[in-house]
Amino acid sequence: MTAVEHPARDGTGGPARPPARIPFPVVDEVARHCLQEEEPETVHIEVHLPGHLDPDRLRGAFAGALHRHPRILMREAARPWYGRRYEWELTPEADVEAVLFPAPDRDALKHARGRALRDAPPLSAAPPIRLEVVRDPAADGTVLFLTINHTALDGPACLRVLATAAELYGGRDNSPAAPPTRTTTEVPRDPGTPSTWAPPARVAHGTPEPPQHHGNGMLVTELGVPRRPKGSPYTVNDQLMAATALMIAHWNREHGARPRPLRITMPVDDRPRGTDMPIGNGTRLVEVPFAPEELDASDMAALLRRTADRTRALKAQPRPQLGHGASLLTAPVVPVAWRAAFTRGLRRAAGPWTSTTLLSNIGRVPYALDFGEEAGRAHAVWFSAPARMPRGLTVTTAATAGRLHVALRWSRSLLSHGDGSHLRDLFEHYLHATEHRTGSIR
Repeated sequence: MTAVEHPARDGTGGPARPPARIPFPVVDEVARHCLQEEEPETVHIEVHLPGHLDPDRLRGAFAGALHRHPRILMREAARPWYGRRYEWELTPEADVEAVLFPAPDRDALKHARGRALRDAPPLSAAPPIRLEVVRDPAADGTVLFLTINHTALDGPACLRVLATAAELYGGRDNSPAAPPTRTTTEVPRDPGTPSTWAPPARVAHGTPEPPQHHGNGMLVTELGVPRRPKGSPYTVNDQLMAATALMIAHWNREHGARPRPLRITMPVDDRPRGTDMPIGNGTRLVEVPFAPEELDASDMAALLRRTADRTRALKAQPRPQLGHGASLLTAPVVPVAWRAAFTRGLRRAAGPWTSTTLLSNIGRVPYALDFGEEAGRAHAVWFSAPARMPRGLTVTTAATAGRLHVALRWSRSLLSHGDGSHLRDLFEHYLHATEHRTGSIR
């Protein structure tokens, strides 16, 4: 094993060595440059179990999972002001207790969701994640809240760690299921991509909350997985993409926004889901464009076929995680503090060209997340991705136990909870419409 895979530990194996260090990858460095206290970059994962967990056993299982995936035991290393890189310092043990058991509370789920959006685990202590174990009084079950500092890690990587913890806790197999395959072998056609020179549409302002209520708001809901005919050239992901585009177009029309092209960011994750899955930020981002005239719900068949052509073509194209320009921004030729200032300024200047929204479809959760006889197997798993301005709105979906779990997350400077409820209703309406490819949907 290399030092990166298994950092040095103190003990009888010889004298202690300094912790291994690895430079921040491109994604981590850009995220680190642009941190904001007002809108923390957290990823939230919420796992619902029918039974209860023993605190000591869970702490032991989670600690074991961290050691099986030692890349997660990291903290940001100290550096001089003239340092040219951010570096992760890999630690032999956790610096802080990552598993917490908040006191029982009638609104425990609401408060835990609020903490997941508001309180990012610090980068200065390993691991940069937090697992809260919350009693669900309504269902007499348990809800696990994983909060991730997105500068260090993404949701699929932490879900892999949680699956290992479930296996260590319950002694049951939590190996990943085989990924779904397309039911068609058709070669992608020319996607006919619209021009991307014009700035894309922004999500129209609703009723933002008072300035003192900064940060993100969130709403979670459970829907049926949309049906599609056998052999369809499009996937559930394409149905979700079409529903998201139609939802925003409808919202913007209601709020008097001038029709403009939409661009929806879509993470693509090609990593394996086994125990050898690379831990970190491993997705690459692509943008799916839509011209205003294409967002016609009365011709759903054409919209779904066009969406499928574009998403398939984008997934097939080799591309760095954040595009080719990001590697130039992170080249260690000047002190990292100088690059940080330049990157923040560039991000502000490029704000009008930021995509309209982000749709992150985890797909079918590949692990059973089975914690054994007493705690049981997960029957619902929600994710949510950060929703900083100027994008201000993200949609994250995952499927578990035959149900679709959707999280809408928004910047409170853009939308209120009532706005989020209306957007949820629009999303549900248009997702249902994708099941009926013909006929007028107004």
